[in-house]
Amino acid sequence: MKNYLEIAKETLHIEAKTLVDAAENLETDFSDAVEMIFSCHGKLIVTGVGKSGLIGAKMAATFASTGTPSFFLHPTEALHGDLGMIGKNDVVLAISYSGESEELSSILPHIKRFDIPLIGMTRQIDSTLGRYSDVVIRVTVEKEACPLDIAPTSSTTLTLALGDALAICLMKARNFAKEDFAAFHPGGALGRRLFVKVKDIMRQNNLPIIAQNSPMKEAIIAIGEGRLGTVFLVDDSGTMVGILSDGDVRRALMQAQFSLETPALTYATKNPIAISDAEMLASDVLVLIERNKIQILAVTDDTGQVKGVVHLHDLVEKGIAS
Repeated sequence: MKNYLEIAKETLHIEAKTLVDAAENLETDFSDAVEMIFSCHGKLIVTGVGKSGLIGAKMAATFASTGTPSFFLHPTEALHGDLGMIGKNDVVLAISYSGESEELSSILPHIKRFDIPLIGMTRQIDSTLGRYSDVVIRVTVEKEACPLDIAPTSSTTLTLALGDALAICLMKARNFAKEDFAAFHPGGALGRRLFVKVKDIMRQNNLPIIAQNSPMKEAIIAIGEGRLGTVFLVDDSGTMVGILSDGDVRRALMQAQFSLETPALTYATKNPIAISDAEMLASDVLVLIERNKIQILAVTDDTGQVKGVVHLHDLVEKGIAS
């Protein structure tokens, strides 16, 4: 029986060595490519065929999500009308390990006819792609991880990694911050943490609020009806003065002098933690909740009147907390 674990390890070692070798031998043309893309006033169009095309599509997606307007264009589609998608202010990044892909080679004269800057990613500088390119990023591979040294493995891994390196360099050049990344990923976890505010998630309707001198029996009913496990106690002006949780109720029941007629404020947490800024980020509220080991936080106005509630469960539901 073959030792698949050893085969897998060998594959990873071969590809890892390819990346290390490339890092140690990276040429200045790489920097020229970064500058060409950075100074571009249009879009970065990535193109390639087969495995190179698949890698190119991933590259375009990475560029687009990290501040460099980009899309993938298949050479065949370009030959049948989509070449018009390339504008005079754009830059083309063409990928072909051999540099002799027939479909790709067919569109290169048309790209150069319009004087569009062309970056080639290829093994051979003197290939068709290399000759047409203004800048060439060499994709040099000692051997493919494939035991036949045929199937694109090490070469595709290196090409993908070089694309990532380009994207990271451009992020640095643009001072691309996590806020910018979140703007391109509003539906992602980072986007939610950086854009979702208290006002977007707080509960505002049918809040369990009772007077501070209300008896415990009334407070217990309010806790059940409010479905928050908590009731807010307010003074005559409506200012919050205490919070009574179902945990407080259970502890009160253990006391010998407990009475359902006792004012709820007797067993409540006085002067509870609250926030008055509904524009506050939900992620900052999560920090406040975790630091104080609580599950619920009241949102008040400037006079201390309860206007909303943020519950830990709401933060989990919205993906702010895990």
